[in-house]
Amino acid sequence: MQDPKEQAKQRISELSEELKRHNYNYYVLNSPEITDFEFDKKMKELQKLESEYPEFLSEDSPTQKVGSDTDRQKGFFSRKRHRFGMFSLANTYNMEELYAFDARIKKAVEGMPCTYVCELKFDGTAMSLTYEDGILTHAVTRGDGEVGDDVIENVRMISGIKENISEGLELDRHPERRYLEIRGEVYMPYPAFDALNKEKEIEDEPPFANPRNAASGSLKLQDPEIVKERGLAITLYQIASENEICATHLENMELIRKCGLPVSKHIRLCSNIDQVMEYIGEWDKKRSELDYATDGIVIKVNELQAQKALGFTAKSPRWATAYKFQAERALTRLLSIDYQVGRTGAITPVANLEPVLLSGTTVKRASLHNYDCIRELDIHDGDYVYVEKGGEIIPKITAVELSMRQEGAGIPEFPEFCPDCGARLERNEGEAKHFCPNRNGCPTQIKAAFEHFASRKAMNINAGEATIAQLYDKGYIRKLSDLYKLGPEQLLTLDSWKEKSASNFLESVEASKKRPFRCVLFALGIRHIGETTAKLLAKEFGNIDALSSATREELLATEEIGEIMADSILDYFHNLENLKIIQELRSFGLNFAVSQEQPKTGALSGKNIVISGNFSISRDEMKQLIEDNGGKNQSGLSSKTDYFVTGEKCGPAKIVKARKLGIKPISEEEFYKIINSHEQS
Repeated sequence: MQDPKEQAKQRISELSEELKRHNYNYYVLNSPEITDFEFDKKMKELQKLESEYPEFLSEDSPTQKVGSDTDRQKGFFSRKRHRFGMFSLANTYNMEELYAFDARIKKAVEGMPCTYVCELKFDGTAMSLTYEDGILTHAVTRGDGEVGDDVIENVRMISGIKENISEGLELDRHPERRYLEIRGEVYMPYPAFDALNKEKEIEDEPPFANPRNAASGSLKLQDPEIVKERGLAITLYQIASENEICATHLENMELIRKCGLPVSKHIRLCSNIDQVMEYIGEWDKKRSELDYATDGIVIKVNELQAQKALGFTAKSPRWATAYKFQAERALTRLLSIDYQVGRTGAITPVANLEPVLLSGTTVKRASLHNYDCIRELDIHDGDYVYVEKGGEIIPKITAVELSMRQEGAGIPEFPEFCPDCGARLERNEGEAKHFCPNRNGCPTQIKAAFEHFASRKAMNINAGEATIAQLYDKGYIRKLSDLYKLGPEQLLTLDSWKEKSASNFLESVEASKKRPFRCVLFALGIRHIGETTAKLLAKEFGNIDALSSATREELLATEEIGEIMADSILDYFHNLENLKIIQELRSFGLNFAVSQEQPKTGALSGKNIVISGNFSISRDEMKQLIEDNGGKNQSGLSSKTDYFVTGEKCGPAKIVKARKLGIKPISEEEFYKIINSHEQS
């Protein structure tokens, strides 16, 4: 029989490695494999074992370190050390533990004033804003609690962020406020989350599991303009400073509010732990009414002197804790499973459920993702299943109630053939989904391909889902090139279409012929090739002929192109039907090459350029002008920056940083002179 001490040592090692992996999945990959509740259970088990066997406690243990959101392998963002450590919060799902927390606090600060502040716990990603002399200079992720990624260019795109708060800080009267780190949570409200996942669904890309993952993933994007479209929000909840700013946490929050920065509307001062319990009970019921995800309540000691006396553990403040809500789930019966065909032919099983009330809404359907998901859950026909809302919004089946399974219940059969066109389904090695390979003959795929082709970021043709469906059902369109053959006589047969509707449509079709190559390439709908990748490929290869004849090695040598993307591109161009469609589209005048007016070399060849402020043209046009002249857009200033182009309302913090780096700012007019002088030489 194994020695208990050896058993404990082995279990501590297993739990440590497992929790480190889950931390990486959660913070870096934004793809957690287990729920917060399951993670917290494992963490508490590890804490208990380390307490009983302290000789096996290491400094590297997950109980001693904050989970890090920094991916050292990517290195796109500069890293910055927090002047004041960013700690994680201890948490509990148990009311009794809150009473114990209160008892510890009262005993430790006996004789000192002590009240509590309750706030909603936002389910997002932690952020630290640095203000120097009232000017925003850095926006750093929590990282490992000591060092994080500076994502300031992306944070500037968040509504509510202010570049200058010096007036609200009243620095002349309060010099102690000259350096502040203001902490908060970046999150994605439900409406923005819904819109983002709907877009991903259209593109047949994996949706984000919850708003927290979406917010965290968006902050690490390399293009701030895309971040701007994501609709992120931020709420601030703490001031960190070497000097005492105010006497209480609540007064600090009021100062932040006075500076015009966003603070929670639902913050509340509680005189005792019973009032804290009332607040928790109130929001456990009301949280479904919010338009953003909250997974609990944060309880903090209000008086800063008491906070100072209480101090910190290795990874958490002793003066604060979080009560986490249990995920709401419901038990209901599985009625049937539908198999839906996506734009790229991916087959997604969707469970039809007996309607059940969950988090304030009636749930009737839940995605089962793929064949493996059905097998892992061991779902049988007519099973009673538990449904939860991942991140409070996406219904998902989490388990089967085996005690209610009917005797002899069958196992759902995943289809061998496409439910739409009847083609035999395929499943590529290493991929979870089955696919219908009949891209050019499957009605669902054809209509979805037209919707993608006509979309705003592709060809921007005035044709939505209903229009495409009518055109297809009437037999007017089968290949993408058919859109360019349509005339008024066909369009006027569509329901409710008059001369004006037909004219607007035809004008948009004609205008689409001027769309740049990168948009046309994206519009083709090559599997796994999104808008950003299409832009990179257009820039790298210059025209469709060079891209279609590229080898696998040449594709893999291109920035951000991995093996799956490379193989997808090769498969697309090896299909004769696809090549024929490209030739037909080319005959109608579509742009299949970077135009002569857009040279890949020029006045800015090899130069790194940062732009800031408003210009006489849009930021997108400004960036395109830089690329057209051979330059490379940078999101942030660095020692490698060659030109810093400033427009109106340029961020003052950037100007300060440019001076520190010895980079001379240039105006829009000076920028044009550099380009023009090269053209005239």
